[in-house]
Amino acid sequence: MNSPASPTGIRIGLSAVVIGLRLGEAVVLTTRAEDGSAALPFGPFDPARDRTFELALRAFVTDQTGFRPGYVEQLYTFGDLGRDSPRATQGPERLREVSVGYLALTADAADTAAILRHDGDARWRPVLDFFPWEDHRQGRPPALTGLEGALRDWADGDARRRARVEALFAPGAEARWSDSRVLERYELLYEAGLVVEAARDADRPAPALPSGAPMASDHRRILATGLGRLRSKLRYRPVLFDLMPGTFTLSDLQRAAEATTGVTLHKQNFRRGVERTGLVRATGRFSTGTGGRPAELFTRSASDPLDGQTLGLPLPVLR
Repeated sequence: MNSPASPTGIRIGLSAVVIGLRLGEAVVLTTRAEDGSAALPFGPFDPARDRTFELALRAFVTDQTGFRPGYVEQLYTFGDLGRDSPRATQGPERLREVSVGYLALTADAADTAAILRHDGDARWRPVLDFFPWEDHRQGRPPALTGLEGALRDWADGDARRRARVEALFAPGAEARWSDSRVLERYELLYEAGLVVEAARDADRPAPALPSGAPMASDHRRILATGLGRLRSKLRYRPVLFDLMPGTFTLSDLQRAAEATTGVTLHKQNFRRGVERTGLVRATGRFSTGTGGRPAELFTRSASDPLDGQTLGLPLPVLR
């Protein structure tokens, strides 16, 4: 969907990264682009018609998908030359596509799956389908096996490239994986020509290595920005509760944190840390749907933590 181009050849669009939880997985709301590839909900901003970016974003997300976003926050402005179509920049009249990205979190992904607008191919898709190298819950992901070899070949003889690969992909046994550096990893894979979008934009054959589901335009880059922002915020803001139902077990909360970060957390340390924050309170009720011993149900505390500060949840990685 295109917005009117300005006299200077700039066209403004708005992209929405809407993340929720469904069936124990972090999911993102997607639509389908004209070429059939997955896309984020995207629409135009018309300066002559739209009062604000946010109101325009909310209107077209609902129109395209049937989903009404709640809280949204601005992510980043994506304005690289040729970001929408490299070929559009090759003529005498260059067109600059600028997209303002937004992040939205929802606790309604499971409940709204049945009411999405399927005529527009709106659906919830697992976020890690697009970034399989980011899922370390079962150990080092298989997707990294081939990618690491290809990255070594790409970095061969170049110390700076090797340092970037080691810092971002932590190939050594002593290296530590940083879950929040999603965008940097995707951009390195793009630079190395190991994702479909890089081959598409350069008119080259697609890489043989599996590197996740591609997306239209630079939407996978925008999604990487949103996922990285979310993972970072978990550590200093209680945003995980924006993905949770009104009541939950501490196991539910841990699984949600693991699905979002892509790492396995230490169970007892996570529980002790959550209770210390003062962000949850027991309801006095129990869940019988765990298949075993009934688990106590909690809800987000209505009061501020004891120290008066807004904190994120502890993320003690199991090593």
